[in-house]
Amino acid sequence: MMKLLITGICGFVGSTLARSLLAAQPGITIYGIDNFSRPGSESNRIELQNLGIKLYHGDIRAQADFEPLPKVDWVIDAAANPSVLAGIDGRTSSRQLVEHNLLGTINILEYCKRCAAGFILISTSRVYSIAPLAKAAVEPCGEAFRLVPGQPLPAGLSSNGVSELFSTTPPVSLYGSTKIASELLALEYGESFSFPVWINRCGVLAGAGQFGRPDQGIFAFWINSWLRRKPLAYIGFGGNGYQVRDALHPRDLVPLLIKQTSAGTGDATRIVNLGGGAANAMSLAELSSWCRERSGSHQVSSTPESRRFDIPWLVMDCSLAKEIWGWEPQTGISAILEEIASHAEANPAWLELSGIG
Repeated sequence: MMKLLITGICGFVGSTLARSLLAAQPGITIYGIDNFSRPGSESNRIELQNLGIKLYHGDIRAQADFEPLPKVDWVIDAAANPSVLAGIDGRTSSRQLVEHNLLGTINILEYCKRCAAGFILISTSRVYSIAPLAKAAVEPCGEAFRLVPGQPLPAGLSSNGVSELFSTTPPVSLYGSTKIASELLALEYGESFSFPVWINRCGVLAGAGQFGRPDQGIFAFWINSWLRRKPLAYIGFGGNGYQVRDALHPRDLVPLLIKQTSAGTGDATRIVNLGGGAANAMSLAELSSWCRERSGSHQVSSTPESRRFDIPWLVMDCSLAKEIWGWEPQTGISAILEEIASHAEANPAWLELSGIG
């Protein structure tokens, strides 16, 4: 059976993929590497070890930390600083961001070269150019923005969302730039050293057990904060909370990952978008309405001024993944939100565990 390494395995995405892959393929052998730097990541360690997963405490930025790792058939790279504000927010240096997201990728690719292992990068929707996305005209429709019908749109943008044809020209944020560079390096390594590479550009990933932060786990952060009556604010775009993103549960990636790690898929397109799509899209105001109906009233403040890199409407168009792989998300946004809320109720100290309490 296949042997697989997951980097960042004790994070939300890595641990969810590990559990879901084991459930889908009971004979698979999974190894994981994690530096446990993220508050709350330690909570996943015992559960994964109890599932028989061998964990290595290491930092992907350190080449020497790959030396003890066993030879595997595939690597899924789920280790990254996933915040679009990283490197400019005063909490993380730009150099640390680049070292983690880019130097770490280089070390992983060198490991893949040594093992002749395939490589799957969990990339991001934030590789797409900010300026044309921000310039697209939007209008309120209920409590959410939508693209103004009939306007001329740049290539790769439609009411279905952003496709792989959309521009990746900077600026895309320092975070987005490290992911674009990682994508290019991965594809070059794969061609140069003859191992398969897949790039999965994911939208907002969300589900129970996510370490909710306002800059990277917004659905979990919002629901947990609402339940605890913690301060919440609509930031930018008039301060109404109409900005829209789509949500995808990481476990919905597993059927695609199984196909990508199977034989006979070498000629497929290397880069695909994966997200909840228009059906799983929601604004912050709509999320507040959901929280209000489920958990009672709560006051949300307003800051009309927008932040750098904020975008009013960003939804992933996953038509290519459906066409090539037969993939589409299986978990609806209502189920994702309910899962997060139930987890929040069962874990009253989750925000503190996430390091933002």
